[in-house]
Amino acid sequence: MTTDHRALILLTGASGYIGGRLLKVLEAAGQPVRCLARHPEFLRSRVSSSTEVIQADCLDRASLRPAMAGVQTAYYFVHSMGSTGQFEEQDRQAAHNFADAAREQGVQRIVYLGGLGIQDPSLSAHLRSRHEVADILRSTGILTIEFRASIVIGSGSLSFEMIRALVQRLPAMICPRWVAVKAQPIAIEDVVAYLVAALDLPMEQSAVFEIGGPDQVSYGEIMQEYARQCGLRRWMIPVPILTPRLSSLWLGLVTPIYARVGRKLIESMRNPTLVRDTSALTAFNIQPMGLKDAVKRALHHENLEYAATFWSDALSSSGKPASWGGVRFGTRLVDSRVVRVPVPPAMAFAPIQRIGGSNGWYFASFLWQVRGFFDLLVGGVGLRRGRRDPYALVAGDALDFWRVESIEPGRRLNLVAEMKVPGRAWLQFDVEPTSDGSVIRQTAIFDPAGLSGLFYWYALYPIHYCIFKGMLHQIAALAQREPSALPVSR
Repeated sequence: MTTDHRALILLTGASGYIGGRLLKVLEAAGQPVRCLARHPEFLRSRVSSSTEVIQADCLDRASLRPAMAGVQTAYYFVHSMGSTGQFEEQDRQAAHNFADAAREQGVQRIVYLGGLGIQDPSLSAHLRSRHEVADILRSTGILTIEFRASIVIGSGSLSFEMIRALVQRLPAMICPRWVAVKAQPIAIEDVVAYLVAALDLPMEQSAVFEIGGPDQVSYGEIMQEYARQCGLRRWMIPVPILTPRLSSLWLGLVTPIYARVGRKLIESMRNPTLVRDTSALTAFNIQPMGLKDAVKRALHHENLEYAATFWSDALSSSGKPASWGGVRFGTRLVDSRVVRVPVPPAMAFAPIQRIGGSNGWYFASFLWQVRGFFDLLVGGVGLRRGRRDPYALVAGDALDFWRVESIEPGRRLNLVAEMKVPGRAWLQFDVEPTSDGSVIRQTAIFDPAGLSGLFYWYALYPIHYCIFKGMLHQIAALAQREPSALPVSR
């Protein structure tokens, strides 16, 4: 059986890491795509005009039926790893709902990405649940292609960000037993290539394909390869015992990963994840790259695009990460907040586009001036540069002690800091349409350089919290006034 290459595709998890990368490839190929999302307002601004976004929840069976209408192939990238409850039961229920709705609506093919690992009593709950989900999807009789992968190497992936944080932060690492467990990492580009190729692979029955790069290495060896390419020298100190719970607590101290996600990740790392069935290499015309090239590409892309999609973008994996000092993932610290305004996106974006320079930063102007003064004292650019034009911004413009990294008028402004800070900093504004107006999201991102960077972030966080919160509320207030009332110097 083969599929119609231009038939409608349903994509779950499009706001997540794998789904987001796959979506861009499908759109570039001109494929008709429908994205299933629990919060479509946060996804619509990220997709092309030809991609449909429909509201549905895999835990609500009734909502899935209209989402499945007319779909020939469905990608299933749903998991509850970041949930606070029993994630196995939630995964089980979501898979049953999805499979039943797919069968009722005549979906012909399901493509699913699970995890490597031999099915035995020692298998972690996370990997066991991934295997169970695949069994549920197959149980309906729909042709199901299941890929099983080990650690995914790519800028922004959960596993890679954990490795990145460990290596960047610790010159000497305490290594539990899981650091010596063997894995078969695969580059994100190769994972996406397999997922795309599954669309029209001739198949008569369901199949499982184990995918991985050519290298079978331990997690410690992956860390050493990352360190080597970053020019870092790291020492690893093995310890004989460290339970998954203690490991996750230790991981939470040295790498800012959500504790509940980190614990489930650590538990799955106790199992070797190696390719034992190499049939994927003959069924697909894909030769995965090795670890060295995969790490090299990940490092290259993380600075070019700050991870095109990030594992923590998926609301399902982030849960409710309330923590003092902002949300944390990888080595980056993030403070993000939103406000709703009853105006269209163009009006909501207007005060954002006019920020800085003689227009000011809308809140606590004196503190901005003080920050600029201290920046000058330590050799920075301060606030003296202002802005080129009071109305317009283009990529590359200087904006006080920021620079415009990218701008999409009416939608997004991304600023990168050029003041003196112990690390790298960004300030981003996003505007998304809603049924009754717009949502403005303000996000401050900081990638600290060592302990001095962490001290800087937490010492100034109370001040930054007040400033950014006040700024966002002022932007919302200005957006609701007449354009002529916006504070612009002529």
